[in-house]
Amino acid sequence: MDMDIRKSSERRWLAAYVRMHHEKKVRDRLREMGITTFLPVQTELRQWSDRKKKVERVLIPMMIFVQVDRTEQLQVLQLPAVMRYMVLRGDHTPAVIPETQMESFRFMVDFSETPVNFNECDLQPGEQVRVIRGPLTGLTGELVTVDGKSSIVIRIDRLGCAAVAMNHSMVERVG
Repeated sequence: MDMDIRKSSERRWLAAYVRMHHEKKVRDRLREMGITTFLPVQTELRQWSDRKKKVERVLIPMMIFVQVDRTEQLQVLQLPAVMRYMVLRGDHTPAVIPETQMESFRFMVDFSETPVNFNECDLQPGEQVRVIRGPLTGLTGELVTVDGKSSIVIRIDRLGCAAVAMNHSMVERVG
């Protein structure tokens, strides 16, 4: 197999911008097409005046992550609700998100029993810690303090941070 063919068939994680409120439709359509996606959502209980209902909250509005090769990368853009890929300033190709960061982010979203918050990273770097108790056991990230509360943070290059509240007794220092 020559190098170009191998390189074009390599799958990597990209972030695609989608139309507002189309995230779940795009996820479902891409899955039908056989494309690996990750839409960070968490189920939460919403209270209306007459009832309570569980709803899926999209953590990063207007964005879906796809794991694609070069051919699939073009197929994703064919969907009318997909606008473009995230491209870093000065670059012309989509920004690739490191596999290890995506794995940590997916693990946090899938197993956290408390809300995960995602924002631009204006957090000061904290000490490296590993979760030793609870549903996120094994997750490694940074321990930071926000508004007097401890959170474990996973940084995703050039995109932001996912943070979840974490008690000091549930983590240990790494190294």
